Amino acid sequence: MNQLDRAEFVAVFGHVVEDSPELAALVWTERPFADATAIADAFTRAIDGLDDDAALALLRAHPELGARGPMAAASVSEQSSAGLHRAGTDVLTRLEHDNVAYRERFGFPFIVAVRGRGVDEIAATLEARLTNPPAVERAEALRQVCRIAALRVDQVVDGP
Repeated sequence: MNQLDRAEFVAVFGHVVEDSPELAALVWTERPFADATAIADAFTRAIDGLDDDAALALLRAHPELGARGPMAAASVSEQSSAGLHRAGTDVLTRLEHDNVAYRERFGFPFIVAVRGRGVDEIAATLEARLTNPPAVERAEALRQVCRIAALRVDQVVDGP
């Protein structure tokens, strides 16, 4: 990965954070990287360095969980692996209701690293996080973005 020029690096890692290839370009400037963890840590530093408006824009770039609308291929795959595409109508209705309530309360979609979680766990997490104070939830959402980025970096570097 250290041998990639800026454009190549962005092409490979530009999807790591939803709809934010500019973060991959920023991460590229931190080369050389010892391993995938170092790349993921660089993404975390880039996310942590965002001003409030840019952080909010980053959160708003993420898709709704269980939504049928357009989303990055990585998000489609992750949501599918969590079983969201096969969830029953009752769970999807609950997710839809709680997603609306979450967005109204916090101003961005509910974000959680879904890999390794089941639909019921995701729904329970959404319901529980609805009670967080806004500042706490915004910090948690950004932590989840960093977790998603780390999982995606591992997948790029180590393969599926």
